Amino acid sequence: MINVNKLLFFLKKKKIKFFTGVPDSILKSFIKILKDKNHIIAANEGSAISIGIGNYLSTKKVPLIYMQNSGLGNAINPLISIAHKKVYSIPLLLMIGWRGAPSELKDEPQHNLKGKITTRILKLLNIKYCILNNDSDFKKLDSLINFSFKKKTPVAFLIKNNKLLNKNSENKKKKKPIKGVLRSFVIQQLLKKIKKKSRIVSTTGFSSRELFQTRRNNNCKLGKDFYMVGGMGHCSSVSLGYSINSSSETICLDGDGSLIMHLGSLISTGYKSKKNFKHMLLNNSSHESVGNQKIDTQKIDFKNVVKSFGYKNYYFADNNKSLLKYLDFFLKSKGPSFFEVYIRSQSMNNLSRPQKLKKIKENFIKK
Repeated sequence: MINVNKLLFFLKKKKIKFFTGVPDSILKSFIKILKDKNHIIAANEGSAISIGIGNYLSTKKVPLIYMQNSGLGNAINPLISIAHKKVYSIPLLLMIGWRGAPSELKDEPQHNLKGKITTRILKLLNIKYCILNNDSDFKKLDSLINFSFKKKTPVAFLIKNNKLLNKNSENKKKKKPIKGVLRSFVIQQLLKKIKKKSRIVSTTGFSSRELFQTRRNNNCKLGKDFYMVGGMGHCSSVSLGYSINSSSETICLDGDGSLIMHLGSLISTGYKSKKNFKHMLLNNSSHESVGNQKIDTQKIDFKNVVKSFGYKNYYFADNNKSLLKYLDFFLKSKGPSFFEVYIRSQSMNNLSRPQKLKKIKENFIKK
């Protein structure tokens, strides 16, 4: 096991004092002990790399950028076109949560695939790496950081699931949940009111898992679902791609962490979608499914944002009464329409995960 407090102390001794990244469930105990002063939660992994580059340019110190290995794809562009030793030669330390590591127990399909090729991707990027399994591996990390600073190049260290330990985590008081509607209640009401031929594309994380479980538990027959088990941030684009070639009502069930990851896609969903496109944002101002790390999405004026991107209608709810009132208006509206709902950071118990993904795809496609 790796003690997160010892890891942070070691990094600071190596003069690594700035941290940025996209939250990951494997790394959550480390992220929780980072102070806001020198820590920025980025919208996506590419942005995190770029923030780290900017920090180095102003301090000449190596920053740490954390992410899940699924986010390596988002990070490749700035890693290659800016930080690479043959371009600007920027030293960076990547901390990567290794979902689907080949030696670990079987993970979800999307993680097994990415986990298998993670080290190959790093090698293709010419990024030297090590694997941290316990505190004694800090020696390897020490050499890696020295190499990064000396050669002015990005390096990485991988951490597998259940390797990080925070002895103080159990003593900390739990934060009060943000006020709002239960996600499960929103989904229950949505499944009651949609049309028979409606299609729902649901975002990565608890939203897809609760939609899957709610439909199964209540034997809901109205509409069909496509669960974004991976590809965080692309839910609205998949929804758009389906809606423009279909007459069916298409509902994007999005999350705040997902939406800000590729916020620019709103220009396509707002200006290129048809009347059948409906966009519902479940906003709890956090990355709940990977550790409930707080983000500032409830400070955003989404009404003016989406209106400027071409959406015709905006609705808002932060309690059960307003949800029931505006859900009908939202579903009956001529899109593109946007419905922002403040939800609590609270999920259903014993959540299952969508299974038999190819069968789900074929059922979704079927008219």
